[in-house]
Amino acid sequence: MFTSSTLDVPNTSSIPRHIAIVMDGNGRWAKNRLMPRVAGHKRGVDAVKRTVQACCELGVEHLTLFAFSSENWRRPPEEVSVLMRLFIRVLRKDVEAMHRENICLRIVGDTTAFEPELQAAIASAQELTKNNTRLYLNIAANYGGRWDILQATKNMLKSRPDLADNPELITEASLSQHLCLQGSPEPDLFIRTGGEQRVSNFLLWQLAYTEFYFTDKFWPDFGKPMLLEAIDSYNNRERRFGRTSEQIQPQLVNVLQSAQ
Repeated sequence: MFTSSTLDVPNTSSIPRHIAIVMDGNGRWAKNRLMPRVAGHKRGVDAVKRTVQACCELGVEHLTLFAFSSENWRRPPEEVSVLMRLFIRVLRKDVEAMHRENICLRIVGDTTAFEPELQAAIASAQELTKNNTRLYLNIAANYGGRWDILQATKNMLKSRPDLADNPELITEASLSQHLCLQGSPEPDLFIRTGGEQRVSNFLLWQLAYTEFYFTDKFWPDFGKPMLLEAIDSYNNRERRFGRTSEQIQPQLVNVLQSAQ
């Protein structure tokens, strides 16, 4: 799955700790080449491998990929079936390589809807890689942002029944610890390929202060150069988190001085 390569690191002030990507355009990539949509999904797997490798080399700590949304069940049954088979094949074929590269794999979403064979493959892959630390790779499958917030609310109230009668005690922290990406920092950079410029029910809670980057390129064509372009764009943003530029600049100077 992974091979050694020399990656030119961009002239950036920082590498995002957490990158989230909506991998859009597999079907249109195939259609433009008069190929079946399935071919686009298969080539999309290659783009995943390139992106994971690039993130490892760059020092990205967390990568979250939107592989299959809760709305994708509405697609033609034959396409959904192919996607599920691809998922199983990748888990079986590539998990050992992930493990050797010290990658921790986590599947986030409602996996109870999957066939037992796929559920077993997910459980096995997660167990094998759970102690790895080089890159935390989250694959969002049968995931939706609204579902995530809803299930987090239910689980919060199950763990703290008293909150139902004392809603004033509910905080962002008490809810966020039950979200699917609990334990991961919120994404710094959101990338969407395929030309669309929307979130599509992905990480609705977590993307509150994330920087967005959109590209017309389809996902099967994505790789190191495009990832570097997105990171360059990210590093030209001023992330204020509600503060003013004047407040940010002294903090930036202090950070740079302490790094010297």
